[in-house]
Amino acid sequence: MLLPDTPAASAEWDDYAASRPDANFFQLSGWREVVKRSFGHACPYLAARRADGKISGILPLTEIDSRLFGHFLISTGFSVGGGPLASDPSALAELLGEAEELGRARKVAYVELRDCAEAGQAWKAKGDLYAGFEGPIAREEADNLKQIPRKQRAVVRKALEQGFTVAIERTIQPFFDLYARTLRDHGTPILPRRFYENLLTVFGNACEILTVRKDGVPTASVMSFYYRDKVLPYYTGSLVEARRSGANDMMYWALMRRAVERGATVFDFGRSKVGTGPYSFKSNWGFSPRPITHQYLLIGRDTLPNLNPTNPRYAKIIAAWQRLPIPVANAISPFISRSLA
Repeated sequence: MLLPDTPAASAEWDDYAASRPDANFFQLSGWREVVKRSFGHACPYLAARRADGKISGILPLTEIDSRLFGHFLISTGFSVGGGPLASDPSALAELLGEAEELGRARKVAYVELRDCAEAGQAWKAKGDLYAGFEGPIAREEADNLKQIPRKQRAVVRKALEQGFTVAIERTIQPFFDLYARTLRDHGTPILPRRFYENLLTVFGNACEILTVRKDGVPTASVMSFYYRDKVLPYYTGSLVEARRSGANDMMYWALMRRAVERGATVFDFGRSKVGTGPYSFKSNWGFSPRPITHQYLLIGRDTLPNLNPTNPRYAKIIAAWQRLPIPVANAISPFISRSLA
């Protein structure tokens, strides 16, 4: 059944998520609020119920209807996770059946479940594109350093000697400027500024920005999410020289120590495309890759979608985007990125 978009229903949804050890940050009802405020997209949230009326499963969905990229339902839009959360197989089957029903009723091309190991027989799995990285954070600083492989540990020690300063911030600047520059350099449109502002507003203390400065100049910045015992550095931006100066390494190290201050014990380094620089960077920190599987139910198409920068058809567009002046890229981005869920 569709869950109403009301404070009471959202509270019930989050109570169920809190009762499940396998829940993730992107299954929280706040994600729907952020997407709704930022883009106005429909976010049909499905819930299965037991005979006594209590929730036994949830599935958050975001509906994207774009002339550029098509019409689809995704769990969860603008994130790397989501998917169904169910107490038993019957609840899972109910949610998947309702997702299919909804997809057919709304005439979408497909329904996508991100980071979902298993779904029904009708669903097609794709697990060769992304890997996730996470590992424990030692409470003591010396032990934390020892967790990092020797070569990367030397890089961190050198960064600690460069005179960087670290600040925890609640304002969107300079994070947004650094992140916009980084995405432009990668040939990727940035989401509108209000999206990141809404994340800070809706999630409150669970969303935080850490910025590294050199001689007072913002050099690297990261927006992270905190959920249960985990910290997830999700959006990162930096100046081009940040890699050479060690600012990026300082940023992640400082975030680990900040997470310990907040009581986190797990560093969730997020996902990276297999075979890319970020994949190698995270491996160098001592994190082992975990294959990530996406599930697809094809409704209005016969082949799996391939909306990612590694698709050769986007090579010329990416190259052209990388040459745009940042103000121009930022001005155009919102019209494109709102459909890049």
